[in-house]
Amino acid sequence: MMITVTYRIETTGSVEAMAAKIASDQSTGTFVPVPGETEELKARVAARVIAIRHLPDAEHPTWPEAAPGHGPIHRADADIAFPMDAIGTDLSALMTIAIGGVFSIKGMTGIRIVDMKLPEAFASAHPGPQFGLPGSRRLTGVEGRPIIGTIVKPALGLRPHETAELVGELIESGVDFIKDDEKLMSPAYSPLKERVEAIMPRILDHEQKTGKKVMYAFGISHADPDEMMRNHDLVLKAGGNCAVVNINSIGFGGMSFLRKRSGLVLHAHRNGWDILTRDPGAGLDFKVYQQFWRLLGVDQFQINGIRIKYWEPDESFVESFKAVSTPLFSKADCPLPVAGSGQWGGQAPDTYQRTGRTTDLLYLCGGGIVSHPGGPAAGVRAVQQAWQAAVADIPLDEYAKDHPELAASIAKFGDGKAA
Repeated sequence: MMITVTYRIETTGSVEAMAAKIASDQSTGTFVPVPGETEELKARVAARVIAIRHLPDAEHPTWPEAAPGHGPIHRADADIAFPMDAIGTDLSALMTIAIGGVFSIKGMTGIRIVDMKLPEAFASAHPGPQFGLPGSRRLTGVEGRPIIGTIVKPALGLRPHETAELVGELIESGVDFIKDDEKLMSPAYSPLKERVEAIMPRILDHEQKTGKKVMYAFGISHADPDEMMRNHDLVLKAGGNCAVVNINSIGFGGMSFLRKRSGLVLHAHRNGWDILTRDPGAGLDFKVYQQFWRLLGVDQFQINGIRIKYWEPDESFVESFKAVSTPLFSKADCPLPVAGSGQWGGQAPDTYQRTGRTTDLLYLCGGGIVSHPGGPAAGVRAVQQAWQAAVADIPLDEYAKDHPELAASIAKFGDGKAA
């Protein structure tokens, strides 16, 4: 069994030589022979280059390693296979050997990890999502349309009782999902314990009255796994069913520790991913990055959206959506895709078309719901109406003629300012 990683190499030298160096350095290579080294031993654990696909030369180097007056900057995708004997199914070993170390190698002006194919052994070695898409639908009671969600922003500085007042209004609006912003964990002005105690009675009371339990994702991230589990237990004991987890902040170990003990839907926020990917000639593609977190067990995965307020282009969102919606080994390992960042109903038609005409997503709107001129309830209805129009292939302006909430939303957010 082999693990295959695709490297997009950029160099003023030979791409073939650089690919061979990566395979050697990241498996059996040393700068001098070591005692006991034999060709038989190396053959068992040595990585090897199995394909090279040349790409057009780059106009400018990604990194300033190219000497003055350098020649062409060559580019190619190189597939390198690593034996399972060398890595096993340990994700930290995989990250260290197949990804982390390559960025130290001399002679490249850029390198990016663009694909990774793992053998079936990884499926049984890691738990994967506990709830994923089907569990999220079951717990929210939403079928046949996107789950519609919104966000409590920490910049407001709301104290627990003030947050609960806002949440109460949102619950009554008909929204399906509410989450703490990823920056809201347990600050002095809003300790998690007090926030849970203020919010959950409103959610449970609404469930008793209507039969609908709005899913609320509390921010439980913490660098200490034991403290994070105490946060998890607070939410679970109070009747909550979801948590926001800042995956890059807690790391592989924190996520593994949490998932094995969790009774909550784990909503992954990928803040910090931009550090790894924003430079197109370096870092790693989301297609690769997301495999680690899916194996570790995230249930919902935030991936931005169409026409967002940040740097990421629409095509990146489309590719991210495709990545998390494509089984690694089975449908059970697919998390629920979460579209967010400056969303309102206006992006619904493009989102629907560009994601394969699916409604299997959580559509997350902050200001696009709570800042609607008619209030949050009208904001929720406007987003629902936009998705109705999208699925029916009716232009939003036309659908808005008979749907005043959508019309007001277009008038307010049509310039794209719904962040």
